[in-house]
Amino acid sequence: MTKALRRRVVNKRPDPEPCRDQDLGKFEVTVRDGAARLGKLFTRHGILETPMLLPVINPNIRTIEPREMWDKYRVNGLITNSYVTWKHEKLREPALKEGIHSLLDFPGVIVTDSGTFQSYVYGDVEVGVEEIVEFQKKIGVDIGTMLDVFGRPDMSREEIEHAVEETANRALISLNTAGEDTLLNGPVQGGLHDDLRAQAGALMGEVSGDYRGFAVHPIGGIVPLMEKQRYLELFRILLSARSTIPPNRPIHMFGCGHPILFPMCIALGADLFDSAAYALFARDNRLLTPDGTVKLGDLTEWPHTSSALFPYTPKEVREMEKDERSTLLAHHNLEVTQAELARCREAVRNGTIWQLAEQRSHANAKLREAFEWVLEQLEESDEGPVAESVLRTIASSDPVRGSAEQFSEDIDSRPHLLHLNALLAMRWRRPGSWWDGSDDKAERVVILSGAEPPWRDSALGSAISALEEEPRSIVLISTPVGLIPFTLEDVSPWCHIQCPDDLWDMVLDEAEIDAWLEDLGIADLPLDIHVCQADPEEEAGGENRSKIRDWIDRCTIVDKLSLLCGISPSDVCKLSNEMTSRRSRTDRMVNVNFGGVHCLSPRLPDGALSLTLAGAKKLHELNPKPPSTFQQGEKSSELNHPGLPRVLLMDDAIPFVGKGRNVIHGFVLGADPHLIVGQPCLVVSAKGELIAHGVANATADDMAFFDKGIAVKVRDGALK
Repeated sequence: MTKALRRRVVNKRPDPEPCRDQDLGKFEVTVRDGAARLGKLFTRHGILETPMLLPVINPNIRTIEPREMWDKYRVNGLITNSYVTWKHEKLREPALKEGIHSLLDFPGVIVTDSGTFQSYVYGDVEVGVEEIVEFQKKIGVDIGTMLDVFGRPDMSREEIEHAVEETANRALISLNTAGEDTLLNGPVQGGLHDDLRAQAGALMGEVSGDYRGFAVHPIGGIVPLMEKQRYLELFRILLSARSTIPPNRPIHMFGCGHPILFPMCIALGADLFDSAAYALFARDNRLLTPDGTVKLGDLTEWPHTSSALFPYTPKEVREMEKDERSTLLAHHNLEVTQAELARCREAVRNGTIWQLAEQRSHANAKLREAFEWVLEQLEESDEGPVAESVLRTIASSDPVRGSAEQFSEDIDSRPHLLHLNALLAMRWRRPGSWWDGSDDKAERVVILSGAEPPWRDSALGSAISALEEEPRSIVLISTPVGLIPFTLEDVSPWCHIQCPDDLWDMVLDEAEIDAWLEDLGIADLPLDIHVCQADPEEEAGGENRSKIRDWIDRCTIVDKLSLLCGISPSDVCKLSNEMTSRRSRTDRMVNVNFGGVHCLSPRLPDGALSLTLAGAKKLHELNPKPPSTFQQGEKSSELNHPGLPRVLLMDDAIPFVGKGRNVIHGFVLGADPHLIVGQPCLVVSAKGELIAHGVANATADDMAFFDKGIAVKVRDGALK
């Protein structure tokens, strides 16, 4: 053993526990950030926690032993080639006798490819459709792969159509051959054609064998694109395929494994990756980094280090024997790959995966080009599969965030900000009455500029002064991302933007102001721009200050319930006729009462709303009918204010949810399509009775497909 390898002594990890029989093949999503998600795929050899990489293991050449991957790098799953194992007798016989886990000495999840990629490289394979699936089942793989037809980017449309059709024709027989205990990959082909990728996703997603459908959907035929850095087409393929793949199936980017691609692929909905790049690049004296590939060459110091490289200088590594050097660099590459995936998972948890993708896009010109194309689709997408996916990405993003929003040139195109601005344009309405008791039409728009958040400190005095001067004023705040109503001054990310000081002093140009006023429906009013003054608040408003402040508070609740909960402003105005509130020591509303009853509270971290049970009951009375079931296929409402979203609960779960238990996927019969992840919703019975209220943990589309995990995080049951 070399000195380098002797240093890599690690503690042995315990073997994984098999999943319960009823959970085999199920996929549970625990955290969502738009299309990005953290999930758990349940198998006989433990749980694959996604997003993750399946390192490719060549049974004949093991640069890093699978057991070391398990023990040292916490690799819970890997992928190897069943065709290579089948073809070589020295591998086939022990695999059939002792199983693939014993052959590789790996206790975790083992996924196998079928030989399709070999057909791309060498032109053909010698094994049949049923034969290769039967072999994978016999050697005990956790997730096998059917023998699909590889669709190269340079193929004609007719050839790609044949690949899609023939792959679909082989699907049912492959699933039935796999049997009850072997999960199967259902690859999605389609070349560079959006419609064929969407067609393939639908065909592979709909087929179901005697026991189940496909457990995972790999996106096939993408290696030639990555080899030539054709990243725009790579992302286009992912978006097209995802438009029809069932949301309760993980998406696997077949052959994708460079860290530079992880953030963007994950942000667009990819769950699994696989690659031999960690070993192949090492043999070519290349190092993987999150920003690209570095050649060992004439490096004097490491541009990106790791525990594997830290004890050495580049010169010392260059002087090693080839095999030792390749092994050392492979350890570095795998470590960097695992670290970047961990960074991506943490970004999904804290809602910054899109910001991470932005940062990585600047590392490579081709990647930046592809990222900018995605931004164009998010802002102005046409009809088709790509448009369907990007709209779903925006709609599935929680529009409010509790963390800081880092400013960049791309900030306006982040899905959650696009969602928030769309809700503002659709649902915000000008006030119907004013603090002085009048109900005349608005007289003017006042834009407050030059103020940094928290605006309750920096701009409240100016807002009150403007309203005292002209009670029928609509007061807006100028921010680096546009104009927002002052009533929404504590809603994040608007109030948590981190940027240079001079951006707060910058006034939007006339064209930008006109566009924002047009979106808000107030472009017909005279405009005044006020620079905020640092006057003490008590000097603003005089004897009318208290009345103006109470009116602003009421408008805040009307606007938030309209914006985030879809409730008609007129309905909220009726509910809030006798509104009172309690303030914290930092002068923020913490409790809001309707008619003396505590009904809701603004959430301090992000400015959204939390309902009480009394508030949920009042809002339920506005729309006591149950939503349609998924089978009835209710479409999105054409109303801008369709009401507080509802989730229709199965009768069997009512006693539990009614006492405060969470709503679990599989017990949901229907849901309003305007449900927003992270925002309030009601849980009702088929008779329309209120069972509970809580926060949506999934979209309506997800609830229609998933049968494991939490659909609604219940705040309070109504049947206690």
